[in-house]
Amino acid sequence: MSEGLRILVTGASRGIGSALALRLAKPGARLALSGSAHSAGLEETAAACKAYGAEVVEVVGDLGDPDAPSRLVGEAAGAFGGLDAVVSNAGVALPGSLVGLSPSDFDRTFAVNVRAPWSLARAAFEPLKATRGAFVAIASMSGIEPYPGVGAYSASKAALIMLVRTLALEWAEHGVRVNTVSPGLFRSSMTAPIYADPEKTAAREALIPLHRIGDPARDLGGLVEFLLSPDATYITGQNVLVDGGLLGSIHAHIAGRPKSGPR
Repeated sequence: MSEGLRILVTGASRGIGSALALRLAKPGARLALSGSAHSAGLEETAAACKAYGAEVVEVVGDLGDPDAPSRLVGEAAGAFGGLDAVVSNAGVALPGSLVGLSPSDFDRTFAVNVRAPWSLARAAFEPLKATRGAFVAIASMSGIEPYPGVGAYSASKAALIMLVRTLALEWAEHGVRVNTVSPGLFRSSMTAPIYADPEKTAAREALIPLHRIGDPARDLGGLVEFLLSPDATYITGQNVLVDGGLLGSIHAHIAGRPKSGPR
């Protein structure tokens, strides 16, 4: 469904961003892949996308830099003569309690997770307006329910979800769709150390009603591809939770609840 689309994907060096880029890589697709610190990973992702038949350009920049988003959008649109879609995936999660978080770490979290998507959207508005395109931001289930231990991460993702809902209303008259996708427990470069521990993996899987950890390419990539496609032209302002049923399962863990299901 991404054939022929001109798409900017941020945070494409590794993890979820790399998996999304590979899912969108089709013959005829034109991908501008953005990364910063992990340049070797960006090169690997770009090479793999080219092998799938996509045209690829690499646009490098630190999204914590206020000037980077507009430059990345300009380079992507300039390379392809316009843009049909933006996938704002880059994010940071800095460990620690809120009370122990330094002002610089707080600012860094909001700069990358909230200001950068806003700046990308501002810069991409005219190109997306010209194509009646789509903007998808990767949020988190932590933006719906708090996740202690990662400082301002939950607050930043909650802000991102509301930012996107507001953009969707502002851009609707121009035919530009704006949505968020909120992953639950997924395998990624950031979570790899956790899932290297079989006991921790099993404990997490036991909490999830579907009893498995999410795979970015299979469980997230298809949804993002759909939201960018012509099949989703009546969907905007939505936050799609992709968590295997985890957040909705709290009552299932209450001791003494009535049993239900097939007998």
